[in-house]
Amino acid sequence: MSTEHRRALRSVPSSDVDHEQRAYPRPQLRREAWYSLNGAWDFALDPETKWSHPSEVSWRGRIRVPFAPEAPASGVGHTGFCRACWYRRALTLPRRGPTERWCLHFGAVDYSATVWVNGLCVGSHEGGYTPFSFDITPYASGSECEVSVRADDDPLDLAKPRGKQDWQLEPHSIWYPRTTGIWQTVWIERVPAARILRVQFTPNLARWEIGLEAWLECQQRQDLRLGVRIRNRGAILANDTYQVIAGEVHRGIALSDPGIDDSRNELLWSPHAPNLLDVELELWGARGECLDRAASYTALRSASVEGDRFLLNNRPYPLRLVLDQGYWPDGGLTAPNDAALRRDVDLAKSMGFNGVRKHQKIEDPRYLYWADTLGLAVWEEMPSAYRFTARTVSRLSREWMAIIARDVSHPCIIAWVPINESWGVPNLPANLHERHFVQALYHLTKTLDPTRPVIGNDGWESVATDIIGIHDYDDNPDRIARRYHADEVLPRLFKRERPGGRLLVLEGDAHADQPLMLTECGGIALPANGNATWGYTTAPNTEAFARRYEDLVRVVRSLGLLSGFCYTQFADTYQEANGLLHADRSPKIPLARVRAATSGPIPPGHTS
Repeated sequence: MSTEHRRALRSVPSSDVDHEQRAYPRPQLRREAWYSLNGAWDFALDPETKWSHPSEVSWRGRIRVPFAPEAPASGVGHTGFCRACWYRRALTLPRRGPTERWCLHFGAVDYSATVWVNGLCVGSHEGGYTPFSFDITPYASGSECEVSVRADDDPLDLAKPRGKQDWQLEPHSIWYPRTTGIWQTVWIERVPAARILRVQFTPNLARWEIGLEAWLECQQRQDLRLGVRIRNRGAILANDTYQVIAGEVHRGIALSDPGIDDSRNELLWSPHAPNLLDVELELWGARGECLDRAASYTALRSASVEGDRFLLNNRPYPLRLVLDQGYWPDGGLTAPNDAALRRDVDLAKSMGFNGVRKHQKIEDPRYLYWADTLGLAVWEEMPSAYRFTARTVSRLSREWMAIIARDVSHPCIIAWVPINESWGVPNLPANLHERHFVQALYHLTKTLDPTRPVIGNDGWESVATDIIGIHDYDDNPDRIARRYHADEVLPRLFKRERPGGRLLVLEGDAHADQPLMLTECGGIALPANGNATWGYTTAPNTEAFARRYEDLVRVVRSLGLLSGFCYTQFADTYQEANGLLHADRSPKIPLARVRAATSGPIPPGHTS
């Protein structure tokens, strides 16, 4: 380590800072001893991928992690093509016990990452939207530790999941600037040698129980037990201990059913009553010693379909969603801070929506935490690749499985969307291999999580789905009303109508008794200060924008054929200016007016 770099050494704080502790990066498995590594790192672009080890890198700049180098907030603002970049940070670790370990965590690095500690490679990871961790204890020499990261992300590779990241030099149409390298929180955690690695909760309303699955790192230790305590507003609902078998625990935790009264409904989670159940987890050794302790949460709720309706907690629930790209002007895919994520949830609710469709992005877990806590349903959608190859199939399937594993326990998630608008499978009507891939993703998702609806290919050309999602940007509400006005339109709708120029389903008769939703509609742009903007249609001024939104949503909400809708979109995103909010989240029209159109007037003292 150079003398100059040693002077720049920044110690990890010896105690947790309150505002950081509230923003714990992994909200469903929280421990006390963790430290954020966000902030200034050494940085170097490697456009020709000429370096293979940190010792070869010419460190000439700094970057603010976790913002990608393309984002202005990173302090770099590089918008050209770059295949690789490097990060380095030196730190001093606080003391740890003789059996404790240091785990280094990355929320997300796009697209693949290799990590060194003190010049020694500790591992690599592929997948731009999923977390990964390494036990770096054997690589740290004393208290000083130097972490180096290489991120590889070919900007022209269309066979990997990339979402809305543009493959052209400048953003165009509905595609946005690229995201290279670290774009979610980097953090380090002090953990015991025997510890809880992952937990998964599965609510079951029919049995009035919470399914618990836990995976542990226990190094061949025998006679371990996992204690689980579940509380609702401080009152204990369950307090059980389970034997650890082969490093795992799989149990159904039965709760006392309060019967047919208000207290039963008060236990359920929904957007209008987001009741969460606090969970305390303790790993106990053979001699009665507590080896690990973590906090989590879960909820009682169900999301399903029955006939032509979506059900929440076994009751028909009309969905009022807004399409949310999850970009910020200065941060790209990365929010300015945790408060900004909370504010986005608040704004969606303030505009009368009960959910969002997160579009072509796997959102930061902190957003899902706020959606869980404040009450906002989420459709989670896999970022698309743009070519259909064997490598695409492998990459997308592997990353999708990791995404489901990360987020399956969040109560706010009510649907999974592995494919959007046939992106990455452009020849579905004629190519049987592509159809099989969509069907395989649908069934894979249902295998990993049988408790939620899956929309195999949202928008059109459905071949395997629980909800038929339709993308229809017709700007004439009267035509929308005629197209979807009554049940008898279904045969015509499936066989002759082609919103977006595509057949809605490729096997029409099989889908006649499934929920239908307009999962993209609207897209009305409002030019800002005469700047060139993109939208599906354009309103000349603010009042015209407001009236077009009100007219369209009034018609869509009146259509009994539909189980819900998703309006495009939440906020302006770069050149795509069809948001209800400007890119800085300031409203284009009063939020109360948007809310009145979205959900109707709300009586005083009531919520929706």
